[in-house]
Amino acid sequence: MEAPAGKAACSKHIVLVHGACHGGWSWYKVATRLRSAGHRVSTPDLAASGVDPRPLREVPTFRDYSKPLLDLLESLPAEEKVVLVGHSLGGVSIALASELFPEKVAAAVFVTAFMPDHSSPPSYVLEKFVEGRTAEDWMDTEFKPQDPDGKLPISFLFGPLVTRAKLYQLCSPEDLTLGRSLMRVSSMFEDDLRLQQPYSEARYGSVRKVFIVCKDDLAIDEGFQRWMIENYPVDKVMEIDGADHLALFSTPAELASCLTDIAEKYA
Repeated sequence: MEAPAGKAACSKHIVLVHGACHGGWSWYKVATRLRSAGHRVSTPDLAASGVDPRPLREVPTFRDYSKPLLDLLESLPAEEKVVLVGHSLGGVSIALASELFPEKVAAAVFVTAFMPDHSSPPSYVLEKFVEGRTAEDWMDTEFKPQDPDGKLPISFLFGPLVTRAKLYQLCSPEDLTLGRSLMRVSSMFEDDLRLQQPYSEARYGSVRKVFIVCKDDLAIDEGFQRWMIENYPVDKVMEIDGADHLALFSTPAELASCLTDIAEKYA
């Protein structure tokens, strides 16, 4: 898509990384606004997500899951830096990408996303999140083993009740229908992430970070978002009122405005 006249000079490359069970499609409202503002936007599908053809059983590790993002960064020209944006579980993917390619990341932006620190294994924030949840919180989310030996990661899929009540509660009925139609089975890869070394202060820790708090998120609630920021302070905190977990759908104009401001400041 061509940039509007006069805006090419301020064009930034913004990479939008989806959360679990979703795909690059989930950024359609935000990506459209950013492109209309003249920015270059990439919305990769992570492995076994979106239109990626692989089934989850062919994606045994979190690095395998994140590989499409890692391949994208590896393919960039040496001098190019991107604004890397992760939503929900996508936060762990952009943290891994920042660890491996810190020189290619102008800023890492966590949109109500899981944000690892550089002193604990990357599973730590997921474990803390799960610790504070009851069976009632997960509602009809389905967790299933993929194989009898337990060698593959546990799969999960959001059910229709939790999707409507805690993920998309402020979204339009059309976006709820879209989400339910396109969701795929995913995993949190906790066991694999527990085996990984902490992302390093020298690499991941050197990347500038912004956290966007979605104040009406009922899935990763504001309290837990604030805990992650306290656990691992960032360069800037932004807030969006009226944003549920899928701020990508419920408050796309506000989210695109935040990302534009971040791109102008850091890229």
